Amino acid sequence: MAIATLNFESEYLKSNHEITVILPNRPRHLSPRTYFESGQKYKVLWLLHGTYGDHTDWLRRTNIELYACEKDLIVVMPSALNSNYSNWNESMMGFGMYDYLTEELMPLVYNWLPASSRREDNFIAGLSMGGRGTIKYAVNHPERFAAAAVLSAAPVDYSAVTEEELAQDDMFSRRLKGMVDNAGGLEAFVASNENVWRILDEQAGSGRLPRLMFACGTADKLIYDNLQTFRRHAEEIGLAAEYWLAEGYGHEWRFWDLAIQRALDFFRA
Repeated sequence: MAIATLNFESEYLKSNHEITVILPNRPRHLSPRTYFESGQKYKVLWLLHGTYGDHTDWLRRTNIELYACEKDLIVVMPSALNSNYSNWNESMMGFGMYDYLTEELMPLVYNWLPASSRREDNFIAGLSMGGRGTIKYAVNHPERFAAAAVLSAAPVDYSAVTEEELAQDDMFSRRLKGMVDNAGGLEAFVASNENVWRILDEQAGSGRLPRLMFACGTADKLIYDNLQTFRRHAEEIGLAAEYWLAEGYGHEWRFWDLAIQRALDFFRA
């Protein structure tokens, strides 16, 4: 495969921004002119990192380059800081990560690279925080993705969140409180595009959603119980999804290397 790092000024992030892209390699039986002038458009995986990560995580810590080569797939990996793939309009000069992906990065990739913009050729996946971003994009922009793989993450019923929970002094509560404040309060947050649980309630059975896969390690103390709660709810509302559980794995890269392989197979189904 070819690895490209692009650095460009982002309107939505108000700064220079780097992405890593895996691009298909020329088969040796084709001449460079034949291959590069073919005009072929390739399928695209939008691959999201987790908390504390960046655009290099998946490349450094998994074999995603090998797996993409086997599938002849473009993989686009942005950096999102610890934004939860949300818009933080009051942060610095503004950091619109949620809108950046669909309104800036997608047009860039589709027009600068040999990437197909067709829904049936686009997939999204991510781990942990990136999993939350994945399901958020999948349900709010179902017209853009054929399938989504949510790794080590699960929708949460935010209507049950209390002010006492938001006041707790831990990483997840602080970030959630920031998101609630961004939305203008808890009621507005529950009604916003951040509340995937509510949107899935509304869209289950509509036929509009991408195909969904959820994957988690059974020893993942952060996510496993939440996923089981969501799975029971999904069955109650008739939401079709595939679940893949790996015995003994926690919130760890050994699991995510396995899970992304499973996701790539799911995308082909």
